[in-house]
Amino acid sequence: MKIIKMFSVCLVLISLNSFSQKLQKSAFQVVPLGVKGGIDEKNLSAYLLAPVNTKDYICLDAGTINAGIEKAIKNKVFRVSASQVLRKYIKGYLISHAHLDHVSGLIINSPADSSKTVYATNKCMEMMENHYFNDQTWANFGDEGPGFHIKRYHFQTLNIGKETPITNTAMTVKSFPLSHVNPYESTAFLIRNNNNYVLYLGDTGPDAVEKSNNLKELWTAVAPLIRSKELKGIFIEVSFPNEQPDQFLFGHLTPKYLMDELHKLEELAGENSLNGFKIIITHLKPPAKNIIKIKEQLKTQNDLGLKFIFPEQGKSFEL
Repeated sequence: MKIIKMFSVCLVLISLNSFSQKLQKSAFQVVPLGVKGGIDEKNLSAYLLAPVNTKDYICLDAGTINAGIEKAIKNKVFRVSASQVLRKYIKGYLISHAHLDHVSGLIINSPADSSKTVYATNKCMEMMENHYFNDQTWANFGDEGPGFHIKRYHFQTLNIGKETPITNTAMTVKSFPLSHVNPYESTAFLIRNNNNYVLYLGDTGPDAVEKSNNLKELWTAVAPLIRSKELKGIFIEVSFPNEQPDQFLFGHLTPKYLMDELHKLEELAGENSLNGFKIIITHLKPPAKNIIKIKEQLKTQNDLGLKFIFPEQGKSFEL
């Protein structure tokens, strides 16, 4: 009888372990093409995201493209040419805002790219059309805006809060406004594949400094996805260490302000809801000593049990 009971307990434990592994199974693969803010033009914000076991990538911002692809090839993430990754694997671009460190790779690589869609909110798209793809600063590779339309890219304007299919992928995107030196707008993208989600934030300052409710409204929208374990991770920037004065944040976060915001998220999602949750830290600004300090401060102030991920250019990981 004891043997039967022990056997039954073992079966239950195995079943629970199997169920737990299924819950923890990765849903997305990420290839960082650029991870920094600031002056390193070979390593600026750009992240490839695709459902696992596919090559249907969307590029989240596009500060650095070719140099990041080359680094990923060197690391054996891709075993094809850089041209094939650019033309065939990248299905489109989600641009959070039009600052050059988030779009320069898109602009420079456009002559070598294949036909695909560029997604952005109205203000961001207007800036790209009027100041970059305007047939003067750069040829207009799009299908909207000034000058002759080469029509390499379809420029698709995203409506805030409306879910939009991402062409040639199984993913959708919903956009939310962020404040990046109020009233300048940046964007957060909630990407969905089936019942799995990832949240990517472009540059943003904290609500307290920006005199905004944008982050509060974003946290309110995604809190249910954290409770249901459907949100697999959040990409969010930390540009400066805590010593940076508020008047010189220029619409960015410090470790202290990030933790303040994540505490607000936990209040909405529930106690201990962020324990073990993955936070991908983006846009760390040089010099190197500042980056080291930011990482140390985040680890020291992590009282929520968060799992911080510091992505490296060309090294893939899963969410």
